[in-house]
Amino acid sequence: MAFKDKIKELRLARNLTQEEVARGTGLSASSVGMYEQGRRKPSFEVLEAFADFFNVDMNTLTAKDQGYYNDPEIAAMAEELRTNPKMRILFDASKDLNKQDIDFAINMIKELKKKEGIDD
Repeated sequence: MAFKDKIKELRLARNLTQEEVARGTGLSASSVGMYEQGRRKPSFEVLEAFADFFNVDMNTLTAKDQGYYNDPEIAAMAEELRTNPKMRILFDASKDLNKQDIDFAINMIKELKKKEGIDD
């Protein structure tokens, strides 16, 4: 999802106006509108302001479509890889995998841990 779509989605999900986002980010309402329309590219400082205002990681605002992130089930699996300390190392390796590949890897790791008597 493009930056312009992401900030609009975040704004609408919170039932905010462009003016409210502008006040919260220190930008003008017209600037917020231009960012939402893709007529302006955000600087690092603007990305930071939006990330702080919406309480999200800057990567959330800038991430391009990464294949599996488009599917909520796959995104949840990737999140498990990202947040589970015992599987974290696989997160970066899983970036270009599809759902079946990620599921296979997670299940294989779980089975190997069971075999070795290691709890998740």
